Amino acid sequence: MAKLTGWWKNRSSAGKVELYTRWSFHSFVLLEIFSFGLNALGSAAKETPAGIAVAVMLLVSAHAVVTGFHTSRALDWIVGRRERPVRLAVTVVVLTAAGCLTLIALRGAGTLQGAVAAPIVTGMTCFATGSLVLCVGRLWRKWCVAPAWAAGSALTVLALGVGVGEACGYAVGVLLTGLFMSLAYGFSGWLLKTVYELDHARELQAQLAVAEERLRFGRDLHDVMGRNLAVIALKSELAVQLARRERPEAVDQMIEVQRIARESQREVRDVVRGYREADLAVELEGARGVLSAAGMDCLVEFEADRALPAEVQSALGWVVREATTNVLRHGDARTCLIRLTADDGGALTLLVENDGAPEAPAGPPGSGLAGLRERLAVVDGTLRAGPVDGGRFRLLAEVPGRGLRRVEVRA
Repeated sequence: MAKLTGWWKNRSSAGKVELYTRWSFHSFVLLEIFSFGLNALGSAAKETPAGIAVAVMLLVSAHAVVTGFHTSRALDWIVGRRERPVRLAVTVVVLTAAGCLTLIALRGAGTLQGAVAAPIVTGMTCFATGSLVLCVGRLWRKWCVAPAWAAGSALTVLALGVGVGEACGYAVGVLLTGLFMSLAYGFSGWLLKTVYELDHARELQAQLAVAEERLRFGRDLHDVMGRNLAVIALKSELAVQLARRERPEAVDQMIEVQRIARESQREVRDVVRGYREADLAVELEGARGVLSAAGMDCLVEFEADRALPAEVQSALGWVVREATTNVLRHGDARTCLIRLTADDGGALTLLVENDGAPEAPAGPPGSGLAGLRERLAVVDGTLRAGPVDGGRFRLLAEVPGRGLRRVEVRA
């Protein structure tokens, strides 16, 4: 059963919307064939030659398949996978126009009855209108497709001498059904495009966060090393000049260069240490903000009333950071719980649990969890992670007690 539902659960939100939209439009192919094509076969019993009825059925079926294929390519263009299907759109227009002209001509010749020709013409034009709307860019042009088909149908009926009343009926029927399909197809295309843009924006947000952190580290490193390197360069140049003049002050200048170089090494280590060591409180607040901004219902519970040892903060902070990244990258989470508790003996337990987890990993296992286990091993901690009942994923990190008292602070 898991394999049967995994193809749906393992998709992203944008992928689910696209799959639903595509199959909805594919069902319209069958709807056109069985609703309007079979109407032509049924007309064979109503004084319509059997050969003409079969030909009309084949015409409607071919039109449905071509229109469905064009709809699929238009959706690919909306999500940015293909170029706009202009030639295929022209094919749909030509096939629809030729088919409607043939049906109206048969109606004018008395071969088809009005009750047979009118529904088929209306059905072909409405599905063609919806398909064409998907590959039209501007909004006002989308709304022009249905009136164009209505005007063309009415003028063709008048030109073939069928009658003014019937021409008005064709115009009204084609216009109303065309406008309805324009709204349905146009809204579906807009929704699909918007969902993919939001998904892309979330990816860009994550990339910008990484770039911002790199810029911060580069800025801090520049501030630390810029002045010291400039001083080292000046004093080294001065020492060279003094050494050429055989002045004893050259030794003092090189001693000063050596002192500044050692001081620079210490400052660089401090910068790197501050960059690599994660602050637990900052990581918890950052996780809440990032997950909430991604549209999730995130609850953070933090229980500890005084500063934790630096190595424990660093290890658990990295667990929170990696868990937050996994929630954003994998699955389709709607809720997330992050809870840090300390028992009476001071043992710490960090729980991160979210829903929407895929039942099977989308790719090969990464090194994130292995790295977290190595960090926790430094403070004698353990890490357990895996899916639980209800389509949830749970990550549990435990650190032995260090004499910490328990107090609850909810964020």
